[in-house]
Amino acid sequence: MMGIVNATPDSFSDGGLFADPECALHHAQDMVMQGADIIDVGGESTRPGAVPVDAAGQIARVIPVIEALRNSLPAGILISIDTSLAEVAAAALGAGASIINDVTAGLTDPGLLQLAAGRGVPIVLMHMQGTPRTMQDNPQYLNVVEEVLGFLIERAEAAQAAGVAKGNIILDPGIGFGKRKDDNLALLANLGRFTATGYATLLGTSRKRFMGAVCNETRSRELVAATVATTALGVMAGINIFRVHDIRENRQAADVAFAIKQAC
Repeated sequence: MMGIVNATPDSFSDGGLFADPECALHHAQDMVMQGADIIDVGGESTRPGAVPVDAAGQIARVIPVIEALRNSLPAGILISIDTSLAEVAAAALGAGASIINDVTAGLTDPGLLQLAAGRGVPIVLMHMQGTPRTMQDNPQYLNVVEEVLGFLIERAEAAQAAGVAKGNIILDPGIGFGKRKDDNLALLANLGRFTATGYATLLGTSRKRFMGAVCNETRSRELVAATVATTALGVMAGINIFRVHDIRENRQAADVAFAIKQAC
């Protein structure tokens, strides 16, 4: 379980709640007690329509949070930096992070792949059509599963060409990033295609708007049960990491789904 800590004022679900390092630390500690294995810290919102934040701005937001987390969390709890910029990732690794999570799969800053290779750390490569500012402006696919899968394989090969070990590559289909409701549903129905690649996989559906369209619910905080359903589905499909806001509920769903899967 990867718990989300957004050190931002404008993230779609929890913007402004954890920008203060002390608030972020308490929240992360709560998530660890509820079963989080990884804490993912970001200093730039990637919600639809979000404006980019430069490296200096991201560093100012995330480094105090990462330092506080690393000094206080158990050594076995990993910290991930959610960024597309090598400069930010390098500063975060120096402060105690050990995973890079890039929503642009190394396309914004190719130096990120070289950094991951040089430091020998895992990197999450995510699919997104467009940019956060434009991604929901009428995204189009002929075959969303094949296009997203093909993109991720291509980026994984680029990462390996840059020196990243295959075992350090994590693929994320990018649910909600430049996708329509039906695109997201098709990807969720075909998660096995992604887990069958031989790469580790990450699923991030937490509180996302497309589920609200299915459930007739506009409040993101009321989509916990919907998220839990996708977590159970992901476990059965072989997903390795789940990036969520609500750890306890998703941990329970994952544990029960895994026990059922083991009994098959």
